[in-house]
Amino acid sequence: MIKFLIRRLLSMVLVLWVIATVTFIFMHLIPGGPFTREKKLPAAIMRNIEARYHLNDPLPKQYLDYFRNLLRGDLGPSYTYEGRTVNEISADGFPGAATLGLAAVGIALLIGIPAGIISALYRSKWQDNLAMLLATIFVSVPNFILASLLMLVFALKLRWFPAAMWGEPSQIVLPALALTGFPTAFISRLTRSSMVEVMQQDYIRTARAKGLSNLAVVVRHALKNSLIPVVTYLGPLLAGNMTGRFLVENIFAIPGLGRYFVTSIYNRDYTVILGVTIFYSSLLVVLNFLVDLTYAWIDPRIRFTDSGKE
Repeated sequence: MIKFLIRRLLSMVLVLWVIATVTFIFMHLIPGGPFTREKKLPAAIMRNIEARYHLNDPLPKQYLDYFRNLLRGDLGPSYTYEGRTVNEISADGFPGAATLGLAAVGIALLIGIPAGIISALYRSKWQDNLAMLLATIFVSVPNFILASLLMLVFALKLRWFPAAMWGEPSQIVLPALALTGFPTAFISRLTRSSMVEVMQQDYIRTARAKGLSNLAVVVRHALKNSLIPVVTYLGPLLAGNMTGRFLVENIFAIPGLGRYFVTSIYNRDYTVILGVTIFYSSLLVVLNFLVDLTYAWIDPRIRFTDSGKE
């Protein structure tokens, strides 16, 4: 087990290094630079700016300097947001994005898992057909369309919730619901397909033969094994939602991280591009690692050995 954990941690570090290196290379292949403007700055000013941010250094030196600072936890200054560092940008934007993302994932699980279970238990009946029809609809609707509809109906027409801004619990509801459409539908479909397969296993027939009720069979024997595909999906879902969704954040004026993913590319803000990429990748690999550890709790047949996962 110890060797497995050490090997996984080393592989996570390697993955992050490869992602950061590839991002650094492709970032510098983009035409122009962070201070390229439609109206060119005088050459003397450009030289001073590049010298201040060490952009006139050879690329290998810039690469080594960046990773040397990264090992100390310093993501560098932003070239676009004057006077702000990437660490400050991440610290300011992450709490809002994480709160919204966790709320959206929680709602998706609370709705998606029961819907999938009901569909599996009433397979080919009207409950199953209705649930899968709704799942297909929500999978097909983009979150920015759903966000606009929710704002129109519940904020502008009914006035049940505020239309925008951030800080109060009531301001979380609409953007969180806007982000739950696709995940809820996908989780319900995953749960249904997995539950249908599990309910056909021999140990389920044995449990029923012992006289257990259908509810007891589902809760005590079928549900945990049916959740493995859902848990697998939770890693990238949490990472994506907790680091921001640009369109939904923009619609509801949420100060999250999503806008920096887009504006940093547009502005060629090298340090922000690298910072948000490394931040997202770190969150993703850590969550996937936790997902792997969760497998053993869900299914006792899964064990982690020195040679890997069994």
